[in-house]
Amino acid sequence: MIVTLTSKGQLTLPKAIRDELKLDAGAKLDFVVDKDGTLRVRPLRPLSSLFGLLHRPGMKPFTVADIDAAIGEHVSAEDERIKKQAVGRKKIVGRPAR
Repeated sequence: MIVTLTSKGQLTLPKAIRDELKLDAGAKLDFVVDKDGTLRVRPLRPLSSLFGLLHRPGMKPFTVADIDAAIGEHVSAEDERIKKQAVGRKKIVGRPAR
């Protein structure tokens, strides 16, 4: 397809290309010029477009409460582990030198 560059340096992408790439107004595009002068254009997708990417069909999605609970459990377990290590160190540090 042929497009024309305006005096302001703007291009209008034909509707067929916008539809093919699922581009809406405000979409970001990455332009790369290869060593041979070939221009490659690819759409940049926002991170929000990845939402749900790892969801497994049939598996209940995690809620914010689920995630908070898991973090709380992990932090509690780490706290217990650290306390046990600290108790062991106190016993070693408290011994008189020989």
